[in-house]
Amino acid sequence: MQRFITARAATVAAVAVALALTSCSRVNEDTGAEGYPTDDIRLIIQADPGGGSDLSSRALATELEDILGVSIIPENMPGAAGAIAMEYVADQPPDGTVIGFAPVEIAMLNTTQNADVLPENYTFIGQIMLAPGVISVASDSEYQTLEDLIQAGTSQPLTVANSGAGSIWEAATLGLNEELGTQFTTVAYDGGATAVSAAASGEVAAAVSGAGEAIAQGDAVRILAVMHDERHRDLPDVPTVEEVTGDPIEFGGWGGIYTQADVPDEVRAALESAVAEAVESAGYQSFQENAGNLVVYKDSEEFTGFVEDQFARFQSLLGS
Repeated sequence: MQRFITARAATVAAVAVALALTSCSRVNEDTGAEGYPTDDIRLIIQADPGGGSDLSSRALATELEDILGVSIIPENMPGAAGAIAMEYVADQPPDGTVIGFAPVEIAMLNTTQNADVLPENYTFIGQIMLAPGVISVASDSEYQTLEDLIQAGTSQPLTVANSGAGSIWEAATLGLNEELGTQFTTVAYDGGATAVSAAASGEVAAAVSGAGEAIAQGDAVRILAVMHDERHRDLPDVPTVEEVTGDPIEFGGWGGIYTQADVPDEVRAALESAVAEAVESAGYQSFQENAGNLVVYKDSEEFTGFVEDQFARFQSLLGS
């Protein structure tokens, strides 16, 4: 009897080992990297909990866990407009166990704060979302259309709220001035929602923010235009800036995933494959739709080129 139990136990153990190996093989086969990942992965988020970067990161992490078969551990590391987190990721071992959420500021901070945040410091895995910029005014504002606001802004200075000095929405406001000849004076607030609230109350003439932040204000604001190449799905009656002015002015709060510069190609490929699959998942798509954002995916090569182009753009726009 003892010999029978021992033999049966050995058989069960062998089957368990075979199943485990099959599972590991499937994960590795799906990701394209033999042996990766075997350890949990930390996802460094450059912002406080509860904001757009944090929520997008956590929504993606949930999907990545199922795909990669390891825990994805979100870790908030705010400070210096994101530079602390970005410099931290750059200094980690190139083994794919530390990744980060890359906001648009990753292409701006070297110019705005002289931070050691340069495209060559990172491997860009893929873009995962876009929050298109919008221009909004109070619902009872005298400016009924973007044409009204531009006409007024070319003849006199107008205060326009944004989410903070050196933010994408300050850059967008300066970009409007450069392209349209307006005299919009940037006024920094603590976040996009606060900036839109300032416009809604009449404290400033207008606000430039993400679409979701303006939509959340409901009837308190009138959204005049979208700074994207097409109309926003939730704002079908709101024109793009290009429709109104003829100038293809696009600014948005994009986000993606990145890691240390020198990760092996097979690790980059594994992460790229997993991120692409996560972005396509129903759960992630639903989250971004509810947040008022667009699901915009770029693979590693395309995202790398995009970040480099954005870096040069902000150097030109914001550099002294």
